[in-house]
Amino acid sequence: MTASVTPGQRIWRRVLIVAGIAILGIGGLTFLMDVKPAAYVGLLIWFVAALIVHDGIIGPVIFGIAVIMRKLNRSMSIVVVAIVQVALVIAAIMAAIVLPAAYKKQAGSANPTILPLEYLPNLGAFYVALAIVTTAVVATYLVVSSRRAKRRSPVDQD
Repeated sequence: MTASVTPGQRIWRRVLIVAGIAILGIGGLTFLMDVKPAAYVGLLIWFVAALIVHDGIIGPVIFGIAVIMRKLNRSMSIVVVAIVQVALVIAAIMAAIVLPAAYKKQAGSANPTILPLEYLPNLGAFYVALAIVTTAVVATYLVVSSRRAKRRSPVDQD
């Protein structure tokens, strides 16, 4: 079944495609003007590693957790699964940001003031806070959706 596309949608699609190509062009031009050719190999390695981490680890793990959540409780709302997935993505982003700094601090540096924080304990505290916020958001969603369902259902007139 194909959905009909309005003329306005076609126009917006074209505008967004042209804007995307223009942004890519500006990014490429900025890259060529601002990055020294000696750094190209390092950046290529970084992009390949990021692709492997994202598509090979983070994506499948988050998808797998969503599948497991749905299998364990078939009546679970897709919104709850989405909230948990967002929290997992945030956790993965924080790990990608913090773990290299924690590793470098552990390895040592000639200047100890470059990485002054306790990165792993702070990451753990962040994860605890993220779990609390995620639980609160899921609970709030469940309460609100339950109240809405009660308002919609007909009241027994016995």
